[in-house]
Amino acid sequence: MTALSLEPRLALTAAMQQLEAAGLNQGAAGNASVRTPEGMLITPTGVRPRDLAPAQHVVMALNGEVAGHGIRPSSEWRFHRDIYRVRAAVNAVVHVHSPYATALACRRADIPAFHYMISIAGGDSIRCAPYALFGSQALSDAALLALEQRQACLLANHGLIALGENLQAAFDLTLAVEDLAHQYCLTLNCGGPVLLTNDEMRAVLERFQTYGQQAT
Repeated sequence: MTALSLEPRLALTAAMQQLEAAGLNQGAAGNASVRTPEGMLITPTGVRPRDLAPAQHVVMALNGEVAGHGIRPSSEWRFHRDIYRVRAAVNAVVHVHSPYATALACRRADIPAFHYMISIAGGDSIRCAPYALFGSQALSDAALLALEQRQACLLANHGLIALGENLQAAFDLTLAVEDLAHQYCLTLNCGGPVLLTNDEMRAVLERFQTYGQQAT
């Protein structure tokens, strides 16, 4: 059993601490959530992972109502809520201000098909949502559009969102996209990549439907 498969409050705490240890967040940046029967459980605002206690995570209904103890949820709760409302297969959301993904987000441009593993996020690119103020409904609306038929997106001048069927999957995708962002940054520093064609990416996406261990 991994730390991210434990009881949700413990798992969220472990995820935020592991993201900080990996250098994907600094200070109180970033947030994460998991779907619950009540709606969602989301990390609190303004608490550094090293100071985070499982009891501080906030229970929220998908109408935005907060249950309980007076601790405020992440300022980004709107895009977490809205993702759960429209994406029934998503049970966890991770948001980071990781160095390379954020650097590319500040270009306000998609990550194109420079490597076939771009398909891990669900398509032939990782889109960048237009800029909107953090914590705003406008940001949530922009993120939802960028995430259509995708499992991850950049937020312009902000960071990265990754989705998963569980917290471990969202965490793993966050690491994978940051690694791809790093690779893409390196290609931009050495003349730029040769992009895969639409046909090549279609073949990759088809292959990914049966990639990995399959049930027998």
